[in-house]
This record gives sequence, structure tokens and C-alpha cells, in this order.
Amino acid sequence: MDKNYKIAFVVPWYGEKIPGGAEMETRGIISHLNSSGDEVEVLTTCVKEFSSNWNTDYYRPGKYIVNGVTVRRFRVRKRNTDDFDLINAKLMKDLSVTEEEEQIYMREMINSPSLYQFIRERREGYDFFVFIPYMFGTTYYGILECQDKAVLIPCFHDESYIYLDIYKHAFNNCAGIVYLSLPEYKLANEVFHFDGQQMVIGGGVDTDFLGNGENFRAKFHINDPFILYAGRKDSGKNVDQLITYFCEYKKRTLNKRLKLILIGGGSITIPKDYQSDILDLGFVTTQDKYDAYAAALALCQPSPHESFSLVIMESWLSGRPVLVNEHCDVTKNFVTTVNGGLYFDNYWDFEGCIDYFINHDLECSIMGENGHRYVKENFDWNVIVRKYHAFFASLIRERERSI
Repeated sequence: MDKNYKIAFVVPWYGEKIPGGAEMETRGIISHLNSSGDEVEVLTTCVKEFSSNWNTDYYRPGKYIVNGVTVRRFRVRKRNTDDFDLINAKLMKDLSVTEEEEQIYMREMINSPSLYQFIRERREGYDFFVFIPYMFGTTYYGILECQDKAVLIPCFHDESYIYLDIYKHAFNNCAGIVYLSLPEYKLANEVFHFDGQQMVIGGGVDTDFLGNGENFRAKFHINDPFILYAGRKDSGKNVDQLITYFCEYKKRTLNKRLKLILIGGGSITIPKDYQSDILDLGFVTTQDKYDAYAAALALCQPSPHESFSLVIMESWLSGRPVLVNEHCDVTKNFVTTVNGGLYFDNYWDFEGCIDYFINHDLECSIMGENGHRYVKENFDWNVIVRKYHAFFASLIRERERSI
């Protein structure tokens, strides 16, 4: 029988409806560990979410109960946004920064001294402090207060931030590191030299839903075949390239029926001549999302930077193949590991992949079935919880040996 643990998850913000892959994964891990008998708490700031002003306390500091989980909120420290933005702009352009600039970047990021003080004073009362994701001040400074009990779920991407030397000071001595995919593990070990234990656990997925494609078509009056994009609509997710490629496909192939359906938050400009071919449905209900997967010819996940991809897993659970960016090691690895879809590097690849999906119904079904089996075997929440408990037990044994 699994031992139960007292665990504090340390995150920059926390709430039930905050968008984002790391935020959703965090809520899922917390909920399922809590349901398994672990005593789970959340230590976070009073900031509402990523897109909020990091100088503003949206919540009052104190203890909250959110879906049966204790959430302790701490005030944020006022920051110099101009200094931060100047350095962040360089990092976004993959420009080098000095050691002093790294220090300024971390100091003027989202931070809460009272949160770090709480960890320092209460560290003996917890078995582990779990930090997610890697980039923020709450993770960096929080880990420095409890390295021997720190477990990092970094959500690494191959981006300029991961190469900052300042992170090595904190991360190299964590007790444990958890990865969402094998390529993330490989990338991390090219950059860092970890002394602690490491394990590829993956992301948890709710696997018991059913999608109904006919319901989706009837509700949204969509009778034509379509490629689906599900997620935030911004340039960082490469949706603009997806739209450009799709418009080129329509122009070159004269396929009058094929549509591109977008669901999720954010906004993006759709070319005027293709507004009847590209439909942005915005936010839809969870069931509508599942129904959209089931109705789609395939899901396209064009992002080059993912540490996992819930939408790929959900598409596979709905029996549909996926199309991913060749330059994303994580999503390409998922696809090639299970033969669950195709990948593209340029427009010509994209055109060939879409043609294949249109003309190979049986093969598409087999790809979807391959993915479905893979998700059930590896990422069902019961499987994920068992993996976390095994990892925690291993960390406890290592801690006891070192005493």
C-alpha cells in the first residue's frame, strides 16, 4: 500500500479557471494526489494569473479552501517592470545577457518574500515542496529555501531562458526532477548536471470522456471535413503559420469543402478571403471540445515549444490522428513513438499530410487507435499517481540513507 505524504505545491498563481497547460497540469496533479490520500497544500501569490499585473495582489493574503485543497496566498513584492521587460525582450530575441542582467531578471520577476519565509520556517512540516514550472521567481527562490525537499516539475522547452546560468544554482541540487516527456529529460540533461533523482512521469489525462462528432456538427452547423486547432491563439503557439499554410492549401488544391476550426482563448486575424473556410469558435464547453475532436479529420498542434500536449492526448482518446511540428521534439516523439499521426517542417510537408488524412480513412483510424491505447496505458491519472508515489518513496529512501 502506498505511503501518503504531506506535500506543498509552490506555484506563481493558482485558481480553478486559469488557462494554460502548466496550470491545468498542476490542478490535475494536486487534485488526484489529494484524492489518493496525500495531504496536499498550495503555496502561491495573491496574483490572479499569468496575464495579470504582477505588482497587484488580486486576492487577500491568507488561507483559502479551493475544491477541498488548502491554498495559502502571499503578497507579491513590488517590482521594477521596466528593468524586467528590458532584459526579457533580449531573451525573447535569443540575445545573450550578462550575469548581472540574469540577477535583475530574477529579482524583478514575480516574487513573494513572505512566501519564501513561510517555506524557510515551516519546511520541517512537509515531506516535499513541489515547484512548477521552472521559469518564475517563486520556483527559483523557493527552491533555495528547501533544496533537500524540493521536487521540480520544470516544463522545460528549448528556449533562451533554460540556458540562464542562474537556474543551475538552484536546480542542480534539487532532491528530484519530474519530466513530462523523454525529450524534455534529454534536453534538461544537456543543459544541467543534476545531483538529485530524475524520472519521466508524463502528464495526467482524464481518459473516461466520450466525444460525439455528430453532436458537434449539428450544434455548430458544420457538415464539411475539417482540421481542428484547440488551444490559445497566439503567435507563440504558431497558429499564424497554421492559418497561412491552410490558406495556401485552399488556394493550391481548390478543395472547396475542407475547413479549419479554431477553438480556445485569444484572438487572431483571419484573412478576409478565407473567413468562410476558417471558423473561430472561441471558448467552447468541455464536452463541445471532446465532440470537436471526434468530428475532426485530424488535430493540428503546430507549436514548436511543448513539454507535453494535452490536446494531442485528448485527440487520440477520441480516436483521431494528429499533425505536429517537426521542430517540436516532444510532440514529434509522441507521434513517432506510437504511429499516431504525421509531422511537417514546411508548407509542402503540410500539404502532403493533409492530403494523406483526406485520402486514408482506415490509416487515420489506426493512428487514432494507436494513440488511444498509448494514452490509457501511460497517462491515465491512476497510472500517474502511482508513478508519483513510487518517486516520492524513492526520494524518502535516499534521504534516509544520507542521514
